[in-house]
Amino acid sequence: MNSRFFTLLLMMCFTGACSPSQDRDSKATTEPLMIFSGGETTIKNRTSGAFTAPATNLNSEEFALHGEGDILFEGEYVMAPSPVRPGLGPVFNNSSCRGCHVRNGRGMAVLGETGTLRSPILVRVSLDPSALDRYPEAKGTQVPGNGPYPVPGFGGQIQNHAVFGYEAEITLSLSWEEINEKFPDGTTVTLRKPILSYSGKAEQLAKMDDPAILRSIRQTPPVVGLGLLEAVSEQTLLDLEDPMDKNGDGISGRLNRVWDPISGTVAIGRFGWKASAPSLIVQTGNAFSEDMGVKNPVSPDADGSIEIDLEAVRKTAYYTQTLAVPDRLRGISSSALQGEILFSTLGCASCHTPSLSTDETPAIAALRNQTFSAYTDLLLHDMGEGLADHRPDFEASGTEWRTPPLWGIGLTATILPQSSFLHDGRARTLEEAILWHGGEGEKSKKAYQSIRKTQRAQLIDFLKTL
Repeated sequence: MNSRFFTLLLMMCFTGACSPSQDRDSKATTEPLMIFSGGETTIKNRTSGAFTAPATNLNSEEFALHGEGDILFEGEYVMAPSPVRPGLGPVFNNSSCRGCHVRNGRGMAVLGETGTLRSPILVRVSLDPSALDRYPEAKGTQVPGNGPYPVPGFGGQIQNHAVFGYEAEITLSLSWEEINEKFPDGTTVTLRKPILSYSGKAEQLAKMDDPAILRSIRQTPPVVGLGLLEAVSEQTLLDLEDPMDKNGDGISGRLNRVWDPISGTVAIGRFGWKASAPSLIVQTGNAFSEDMGVKNPVSPDADGSIEIDLEAVRKTAYYTQTLAVPDRLRGISSSALQGEILFSTLGCASCHTPSLSTDETPAIAALRNQTFSAYTDLLLHDMGEGLADHRPDFEASGTEWRTPPLWGIGLTATILPQSSFLHDGRARTLEEAILWHGGEGEKSKKAYQSIRKTQRAQLIDFLKTL
């Protein structure tokens, strides 16, 4: 048995995850109205390893498959030919899944001045269709389903590292522009927004100066609970949609419709900052290809060649499908309880839907008939000009983002102290993240700014319990 996986098994038993039903029964008598964060997948663990445990309700076969996926997720990929994990490069962003998803948590917006540091942050790129006459080699390369156009020479992502004998596409560095935000009560908070700079070959740098090359900085999100989000029925998501704001609440969330290379059809998008991936297999296959340069059946080389088979992609995706969700804090303070009330009254719950449910149809038995608290509706929302990347992705516009789940957000600094919030890591604190909300989130942000300082602290206290 893999030593790390054996350690996980011991940790589960130590934290009570090996006998979750007993813990749930005792909790149910004291806190009957509180939903477990991950339903029956929940683990009672708020340590730095809280995102790395298997779901507590896996059967023996599921548990074994999870372990196989864990080995693939953790392993370093290397240059081909190699009998073990071949295919890295020739250009890449990182050499393993865990390299970006440190302890399965979110990334950190850090890039070395020389660009030599591997960091859980990357730059997505695509070509503005209006520039096709200037880039004739891009014609006919649009991702099916009205997806983005890859950039000639870059593809859909800038790879800032390379294997021996090759040169990275671009060297990236990151700096920050500071902006002061003043509250009605006189409190001032300093916000920041990222500024990227580049170095490299003149030909590549010329493209980065071209406004037709659409760019978007992305940091990696946590990977816990993804199987539950994938298992929510399409009908549930369709029922949550309100693109015309028929209920008049100022929130007009809608689903992204994206290309599914597995089925060869357009499907509902669920994963990624703009919900541009329809499933975890597609998300994983694209990450292998774009983040590590490892070609696979989901995202093969231009000539159709692959370096790992679909089974390896499926097993790696299975690992993320079957991770436990750490439960929120129980017996919370009166301040956090008041903050939970404010979360609803300020309108935060209009997008960060507190609970979702699955039905009996998921292929993985552990994910069936679960009610959980992810705090997301999986919908796209216009978040205003402040957060805009001006890079459409399938049906998502340049100002739209998928509502990120909030479960586990109170563990962010515990998992990786340097990590931050929002799609590009600009928010160093939860309050900064709130203050960047615009568009459909503007009303809630203004309401947050208008309440007393003590009440703002209560809302933050609540978020830290998740």
